[in-house]
Amino acid sequence: KDPTNIERLEVNAREADERGVIGVPTFMIDDEIFWGQDRVEFVIENNQYAMGTSVARSTKSTSLYGRGEAYGIKGEEVDGMSVLAVKEAGERAVAHCRAGKGPYILEVKTYRYRGHSMSDPAKYRTREEVQKMREERDPIEQIRAMLLTGSHASEDDLKKIDKEIKDIVNESAEFAKTSPEPALDELWTDIYA
Repeated sequence: KDPTNIERLEVNAREADERGVIGVPTFMIDDEIFWGQDRVEFVIENNQYAMGTSVARSTKSTSLYGRGEAYGIKGEEVDGMSVLAVKEAGERAVAHCRAGKGPYILEVKTYRYRGHSMSDPAKYRTREEVQKMREERDPIEQIRAMLLTGSHASEDDLKKIDKEIKDIVNESAEFAKTSPEPALDELWTDIYA
């Protein structure tokens, strides 16, 4: 309840609101919840495992977005393996928030092809299960096929896009590796909660 921190949050909230940022802070003062301008969209990327434990094994209620109902937060589950389904759900969530109807939770159900970290061999799933998901449900391959069959892009167009993305990633990684650590006064920059 340090007034300095609360004032800082309020200033950051006003600045975020002026810039049209979706994600205005939620903070508590004397047990009251303040939702800013009700323009908070929470996205849960649910890859169905908490490290190496399946969500179904660790909780009775596997609907993560549904946990917001106790706080009056609307939400939905979306097939995270479908680019178009995620786009449509994202548009609904943003429209809900921008209309001032309160926060929104999007639970994006996806699939993790690898273990949780380099030290996780992912022995809790079979290779066949992972391979089947890659072959039948991979979102990049699905949208790639849709673009090619609909004549929205050629194979060469997609190769060019892949190269551009790899170049951006490599340049960004190099920039991060060679950049100095940020100054301590940057600690609160763009922090809204």
